[in-house]
Amino acid sequence: MPAPSKLKAYRAKREFSKTPEPAGGPVAAEGNRFVVHKHHATADHYDLRLQVGDVLKSWAVPRGPSLNPADKRLAVETEDHPLEYIDFEGVIPEGEYGGGPMIVWDTGVWAPMDDVEKSLRTGSFKFRLAGEKLNGGWMLTRLKPKPGEDEGKKNWLLFKERDLAADARLDILEARPESVKSGRRIEELVATPKPAARPA
Repeated sequence: MPAPSKLKAYRAKREFSKTPEPAGGPVAAEGNRFVVHKHHATADHYDLRLQVGDVLKSWAVPRGPSLNPADKRLAVETEDHPLEYIDFEGVIPEGEYGGGPMIVWDTGVWAPMDDVEKSLRTGSFKFRLAGEKLNGGWMLTRLKPKPGEDEGKKNWLLFKERDLAADARLDILEARPESVKSGRRIEELVATPKPAARPA
């Protein structure tokens, strides 16, 4: 079971009696799965989550991943998420943290190119993805905080390595907008309206 401290920030932001998101419980820690969520919230974005031990390390990528190695995409490190979040797809209620629909845009397995803890500590994190949409080598490199910027905010850049899975011409976000779990687009994933009450 994840140490309470690892999911403290995640749980503190959510009211689980109101959101369908998983609170996180005892699950097998072995594995190397990853997920990319597409999330329509206050600001539309994508979330990259990599299984590291018993939690998902997470980064919010506002413009989403690109197969073009020339594209450097901002990736803001966020709180660790529970492993069960890999399979989460649904609508977070309006008014709750991250309110809005979320789909499993891509999922698969990943492998680090170096020691994970060292890579996260030094801010140079190379890894490989084997998903339905994203594959091959990727890089996360941490940016130094600008003068006056919040030291606790960890900004990274995400970009594709130059390999056979790279493609400078294909916009994968436009070409493959659908969920790999349900086949639905995020626009189709809306809360089912409650039936109108019949007049007495």
